[in-house]
Amino acid sequence: MKYKAFLILALPLLIIGSGCANVKPWQRGTLADYTMRADRDPLGQAQIEHMWFSREAASGGRGVGGGGCGCN
Repeated sequence: MKYKAFLILALPLLIIGSGCANVKPWQRGTLADYTMRADRDPLGQAQIEHMWFSREAASGGRGVGGGGCGCN
């Protein structure tokens, strides 16, 4: 019984702890590269924002006029 409780507690901690990593100073340049940015594609970002504001029924979201129906 104690073994199962130990596994139930240790397994999530092991999974969470395995995602942490120390980044060396010379590796930070690679991680700061333009290709690692989420907003590197302006057209794709505009499409995502358009769909988001259309679904949320926001009027004039991010400088775009129109209603929430998506018919700007």
